[in-house]
Amino acid sequence: MTTPALQAPRGPVTRKDVARYAGVSTAVVSYVVNGGPKKVAPATEAKVQDAIRRLGYRPNAAARALKLGSSETIGLVIPDNSNPFFSLLAHAVEDAAAELGYALLLTNSDGNLAKELRHVRNLAARQVDGVILSSVLMEPGLTDLESAEIPVVLLNHSADAPGFNSVGVDLVAGAKSAVEHLIGHGHTNIALAMGTNTGNYYDGREEGWLQALAGAGLPEGPIVRTPFTREGGYAAGKRLLAAASRPTAIFATSDLQAVGILRALHEAGLSIPNDIALASFDGSAEAEYSWPPLTTVKQPAKAMAEAAVSALIGAHRGRESEHLIFPADLQIRQSCGCP
Repeated sequence: MTTPALQAPRGPVTRKDVARYAGVSTAVVSYVVNGGPKKVAPATEAKVQDAIRRLGYRPNAAARALKLGSSETIGLVIPDNSNPFFSLLAHAVEDAAAELGYALLLTNSDGNLAKELRHVRNLAARQVDGVILSSVLMEPGLTDLESAEIPVVLLNHSADAPGFNSVGVDLVAGAKSAVEHLIGHGHTNIALAMGTNTGNYYDGREEGWLQALAGAGLPEGPIVRTPFTREGGYAAGKRLLAAASRPTAIFATSDLQAVGILRALHEAGLSIPNDIALASFDGSAEAEYSWPPLTTVKQPAKAMAEAAVSALIGAHRGRESEHLIFPADLQIRQSCGCP
């Protein structure tokens, strides 16, 4: 027969219930749950953890946040987590945050400025410890976060943002390396499938394309501007195939666009890369498993995510803001003409 001291409570489990079950004080339970400030003997901690598990105790996050002055939560705003690159980036941010004991609130702006602003306001109202923002604008509106004194890091942001931490990749150098590789295969008419966004800000991938062509003494190829989506790539491919001077190679500014272009080329009965070569940007899994596998410029998502989380936590400690740019890596596969 179970003694009253060991009976599981009928209502919501409290810290007192755990303390009574483990035969310790509520202060000891608090030290175990919060990891301090005082040390607990291993045997005692094991008893408390056993009581927590058996009773199904869940600490009150709101009360903990009030006590610590921290929600231990980071907000993340990205354009679209159905895009494999942003899905990879968000997962890496979540892992990096968890390593430091923070939970993640993920929101999608769908590349829409109004949605982005609404998500930023909502995260500020929830008093998150910081926000990582992949914005549709070169200079996003951060008034709500600034007034709430919530630090922010701009992620996937290639331009310097004075006064803010930002993390991005060298778009110009990455795109240039891909187009130069296509030129190395003998192509002289290289088209650009340029992604569009709400902000319509300058994109270094177009500059990289231009620099590679100019460096080889080649004229600019045709440009088609469509969304950073499979549908956008498909439309770009159809338009480029209908051009008076059909290109022999295409550089797409995202893997998703390239996947759409592949469909358009396959439907036209063309061979890739024999009839038209193709290279893209991002380095997502879709690039590796498309047919043929895509030559792509890979962004270091894990390193970028870890840098963004580190910068965000560092902002709490008075660390100076900085602009971090990572190099991109050209991954050679079959779509460009390499064996």
